[in-house]
This record gives sequence, C-alpha cells and structure tokens, in this order.
Amino acid sequence: MKTKKHHFKKTFINILKVFLEFFKLGLISFGGGMAMVSMLEEELVEKKKWVKKDELVDMIAISESTPGPVAINMATYVGFNMAGVFGSIFATLGVVLPSFIIIFVISLFFEQFLSLTFVQYAFEGIQVAIVFIIFKAGINLLKNINKDPVAITTFILTMLIEIVITIFAFEFSSIYLILAGGIIGIIYYGLIKGRKLKKVKKKDEEK
Repeated sequence: MKTKKHHFKKTFINILKVFLEFFKLGLISFGGGMAMVSMLEEELVEKKKWVKKDELVDMIAISESTPGPVAINMATYVGFNMAGVFGSIFATLGVVLPSFIIIFVISLFFEQFLSLTFVQYAFEGIQVAIVFIIFKAGINLLKNINKDPVAITTFILTMLIEIVITIFAFEFSSIYLILAGGIIGIIYYGLIKGRKLKKVKKKDEEK
C-alpha cells in the first residue's frame, strides 16, 4: 500500500514539475518553432537533464517531419517519459496555455493593442532577436549531428537548395527536403553503415 502511495505521489510530483516547466517555457519564449530550440536545450538538457542532447536532436527531426510544433511535440515526449500519459497531457497543456491566455486577452482589444506605438517598436526588436535565436539553435544542432561525409554533404546541399529557393522565390515545400534526408539516412545509415557494423562484430567474434 505504501509503495502504491509513494508511486502515486512521485507521479503527481513529476506531472506538476513538467506542467510548471513547460508553462514557464510557453510563457517566456518568443518566436515559437525553431526559436524555442535553444531554450529547450538550455532548460531540459543542461539544467533539468530530462533529455539527452542526442534525444533532443532526434525529437526535433521527428517534429520537423511530422505535424505539430516543436515545443508541443517535445512537451508530449518529455511529459510521457517523466509521468506517462498524464505527464504528456499536462506538459502539452502547460506549453500551450500561456499563448492561449495571452492571445485570448489580446483578441479582446486587438486593434487598440496593435495601434500602440511602443508595441510596434517592441515587435520590431523582437523580430531581430528571434533571427539570432533561430541561428543559435541551428548552430547547436549542427554541433550535435554526425560529422561523417554523407551528413556534411546532405547539409550543404540542403542549405544551397534552400538559398536558391529563397532567392528565386520558387514554390517548393521543405517537406521534400526532409523526406529526401530521411531516404538518404535509411539508405546510408540503415543499409551501408549497418552492414559495416555487422562485419566489424563478426570479426570481433572470430577473434
């Protein structure tokens, strides 16, 4: 009986922790999406140690190739790891609530809010800051990926294609680049590299 009570108490505490942590992240983060990655790494990987660096990179890759924002997918994943289904529900609710409350309040006097000069100036400054935050997040992700020739070549080609698309304003969805990256990963890491590892294991066993 004590064990059940202890387990319930521990689960409840974990649910409360993830809810409050993601509520804080949802409240103090600006820009959404990739702009939150740097903050997620700082809070969840470095401070709380709820997620490993490689797990964060994998989750971002999954989030970018599946529906839903990075923050929500990350909240669901971390919440589930910490406290099961209810943990994922409350973590997701925590990261969504601040935006919902703020936008709801703003919507009540939207036109008056946007007409305020200091609000316009604030948004101008926030936009500049968000560009740097996204850039920093990209650099951190780049540090954590595999540095083999295939990964580097894929990165360079993707970057060049995105630059060309942006400059010439082509209608091209980034999802195709993500899918291409996934196919390259399956072929190289799943088949070629997998076979190499098997050969190495066989040699070790023979020794």
